[in-house]
Amino acid sequence: MTNPGLGDDIPVYVISVAAELSGLHPQTLRQYDRLGLVSPGRASGRGRRYSMRDIRTLREVQRLSQEEGINLAGIKRILELEDEVEKLHEHVFHLRNELDAARSAVARRSSAGESTGGELLPVRRTRLTIFNTSPPPEPDQ
Repeated sequence: MTNPGLGDDIPVYVISVAAELSGLHPQTLRQYDRLGLVSPGRASGRGRRYSMRDIRTLREVQRLSQEEGINLAGIKRILELEDEVEKLHEHVFHLRNELDAARSAVARRSSAGESTGGELLPVRRTRLTIFNTSPPPEPDQ
């Protein structure tokens, strides 16, 4: 259903087409926009333009509402949490790539006989006591 030349986030569908693709009434799409459940792009004349990702979100809102009986405030929270989880997954992916690159660099240095600066050294346990050096409070008169 998507155009292979267009990304999922490119807002191309006018509200009537988005309504037909999502199975919802155009007025429902306007309400979901006002509530922040979906945020379509805007054309120069301020007309809404929906992306394929927006269409999928609209379908999911419809499913959660009709099949699961979740109210719109609950659906909004679910969508926010799903977005946060997606961002966290992406962040973890990048962190794993950085970690893999660092491990590879350390392995290359180790095999070349270079000092990595990351050797484990024995550490002695130390206790630290901190004394309060501020003057005592003035007594109330």
